[in-house]
Amino acid sequence: MRADRLVSLVLLLRQRGRLSAATLARELEVSTRTVLRDIEALSSAGVPVYAERGRHGGFALLPGFQTELTGLNHDEALALLVAGSRRGAQAFGLGSALASAMLKVVDALPESHRDTAAGAARRLLIDPETDLLARRVAADEAPESVVAEVRRAVFAGRRLRIRYAAVGQTPKWRTVDPIGLVTVHGQGYLLATRSGADRTYRLSRLSAAEELDEPAQRPDGVDLDRAWQERSARFRAGDDQLAVLVRVNPVRRAEVAGTALAVLSEESDADGWLRLEVTFQDPRHAEWALWQLATDAEALSPQWLRTVLHDRASAIAARYGVSS
Repeated sequence: MRADRLVSLVLLLRQRGRLSAATLARELEVSTRTVLRDIEALSSAGVPVYAERGRHGGFALLPGFQTELTGLNHDEALALLVAGSRRGAQAFGLGSALASAMLKVVDALPESHRDTAAGAARRLLIDPETDLLARRVAADEAPESVVAEVRRAVFAGRRLRIRYAAVGQTPKWRTVDPIGLVTVHGQGYLLATRSGADRTYRLSRLSAAEELDEPAQRPDGVDLDRAWQERSARFRAGDDQLAVLVRVNPVRRAEVAGTALAVLSEESDADGWLRLEVTFQDPRHAEWALWQLATDAEALSPQWLRTVLHDRASAIAARYGVSS
């Protein structure tokens, strides 16, 4: 987002003094033309950036420049950074004003936290699936102390031990590598990896959390927007997704694809039927979906699903059997 970049630009100038447009462009991974536009935007927002021409020239802040903002603690300042760093940065033409406000928030942080403020803000994502005016505050049922411990581990980049209850299961302890926190439609989620595999945990199902003194194994340049898009569909499908291999009459193929979460593979059998590998939300979903297809589908695996469908059909046949 441009507001993030403007804050980063000011922090670079404050920490390293005068820098050329080419150096700023390289540090921010943008074009020189973009840097010049950003410098102009900062000037319009009241940030005193001046240019020095010549061989050793560049851009710098006026000596002693300091914004004024008092009364914010670290968490309050971080909350404002998160709220302003994502969606709506250009809403109603307020992009420059937002950049100036974010800069003041950064100045309110203790000196030891300023370098990591922008990075910490990028570990939080607020309502990626609603517009700016539709945002709602998260209403997690997890204890505040538990959520605070999770948040500390996310920001510090340390591993996390959580006590988590999946749907229909008793709580279990898990050790994860936290990536970021997402709030969607009033629900909070922890995005993490566990033994290298992607995991998404609903905060309301956490009963305890403990930050460990071990660095988390996670990518540096995380993109929570993209990560959430990739994970949300399969997470919302439930924690008990089931892969099923099934033979289907081609005329019923659309019904299978329509009720399954995904079709993983497809090939034709010698008799003209289709052999599909599909995923269902959970075992009950799989049993229900295949039962609707009657003799137009045959579950090949897992074996227990074949047994369940066989026993169900046998019970129906016995109930409606022709009496002598």
